[in-house]
Amino acid sequence: MFGDDQSDKQELLKKVPLFSNLNKKSLKEIAEITEEVKREAGDVLAQEGKAGKAFVFIVEGKVRVEKDDKLVNRLSAYDFFGEISLIDGQPRTATVIAETDVKLLVLHSSYFDDLIDKVPDLSKEIMRALCKYLRQAQIRSSL
Repeated sequence: MFGDDQSDKQELLKKVPLFSNLNKKSLKEIAEITEEVKREAGDVLAQEGKAGKAFVFIVEGKVRVEKDDKLVNRLSAYDFFGEISLIDGQPRTATVIAETDVKLLVLHSSYFDDLIDKVPDLSKEIMRALCKYLRQAQIRSSL
């Protein structure tokens, strides 16, 4: 799809709402350390209770998010998952399973802290995304 072409990765990253406000230099930093990964429908991409090892951005395809074996969300192109475990160092809060074949950009945990230091605006965007997630979770739990 986009192989190792950094400019193609940067264009994709711009479409991810989390990165849409970042400048070109920041997008370049992220593109340089992300890896393209393809997985098949049915593959488990993250396992609830296990250590988090990556921050994952969906380029193509759909995934489902389960907590305690119950569907809690569905994600698709330009959504992401895995940030919570990388931030707090705790095990994954949910299981993520590919519903279709998926193409992903993966940021491995070994690069995450360094990236946060190099791209300070990314911290703000992640905080905004987490606040949005918390608000949505509160609404769902009150229904």
